[in-house]
Amino acid sequence: MEVQPLMALPNRPSPRNPVSHARARRRDRRVYLGGHPVLFGLLAATRGRPVRRIGGTLLVHGADAYRQALTRLPLDRTAAGTTGGAARSALAGEGGVLFDQEGGAHRADRRDLAGGLGAAGVEELRARWRPLLARRLAPLAAGGEVDLVALARELSGTVVCALLGSGADPCEVARAAAEAAAASVRSHLPGPRRPRAEAAAARTAGRLRGLLAPAEGAPDGGPGCEVLPADGALAAMVAVAAVNTTVAALPRAVAWCADAGLWDQAGDAALRPALAAELLRVTAASPLLPRVAAADGTVGGCPVRAGDRLLLVARHAADAHRRDPDARRPAEPALSRLVFGAGAHACPGARLASVQLADVLAALAPYRPVVTRARVDRGAALPGWRTLCVRAAS
Repeated sequence: MEVQPLMALPNRPSPRNPVSHARARRRDRRVYLGGHPVLFGLLAATRGRPVRRIGGTLLVHGADAYRQALTRLPLDRTAAGTTGGAARSALAGEGGVLFDQEGGAHRADRRDLAGGLGAAGVEELRARWRPLLARRLAPLAAGGEVDLVALARELSGTVVCALLGSGADPCEVARAAAEAAAASVRSHLPGPRRPRAEAAAARTAGRLRGLLAPAEGAPDGGPGCEVLPADGALAAMVAVAAVNTTVAALPRAVAWCADAGLWDQAGDAALRPALAAELLRVTAASPLLPRVAAADGTVGGCPVRAGDRLLLVARHAADAHRRDPDARRPAEPALSRLVFGAGAHACPGARLASVQLADVLAALAPYRPVVTRARVDRGAALPGWRTLCVRAAS
């Protein structure tokens, strides 16, 4: 069953504009230049080769090299400056948060998540977010504006609370997860050490865990959804990952759809899943994966030494910088899925992200909204908008 707005506008063809994708790219580029302009300038300048070495760091842009680094090269998942290292540091050295795991422990935790993130689990979660979409998008029918960033926060917080069986306020959980991720990124950025940055990361992570932990006598998040205990380190990391990727990806995807005039595809139930996959590919919510080699090897024909740093550019590997989204001529799944990683550590929330975005597009398509206001979030962990407001097309 699709999400239906409270009052749909007449179905109209999308405006045809030969420079629509260029406009969409210009807007989307702002989230990169506003947050980390030097880093993303370097990545853009070096993307001419599949792999480029700068000292002890390898910049990996090519799809085959990216996949090889994630599936064939042994990686140190607790090294400083990596996702796993940042997660473990923020939790005061407590491990077991997927990103820092290997082997049996990693497989066991992924199995625990499978029930909530598989086909049946996602259908249960849709029953939570579809009524929310209908309520939050209702102002569009009366000519009002909707902030897609605020919607994405509440949506992601609702999903997290359902997955963890938490009775916490979804918006508070989303806010705490965003602060925890931003503080963790600041504590692990290259360059001079930032005073008290690691303490701030641990403090914000602790606050998130405190919010998620069930209070004695408090109601739980409802029946049928809980897949992890809400008071563990893994639960906190699930919250951080789910909230920050959703808040980064969803408003950017909607903005691209609006700027490029893709509402005809969004309104077509047969094309919509492919459009969602294409928009997730070009927005690449986690555009850069920092890793460290645990042993000598080769990536894209370039020798790698143990201890070398790798910057795996998911955005370039998925061809997001060159290939526009088109549900009628989508990229092959093997390419588009690279934005979720590859191999045993690929993001377990890929299905959830795709279905969720498709439902948002279905709910918005009858209004064919346009972007009215957009402001970059310069302090977020992932490139994204602080505000992204839309209104129905006149």
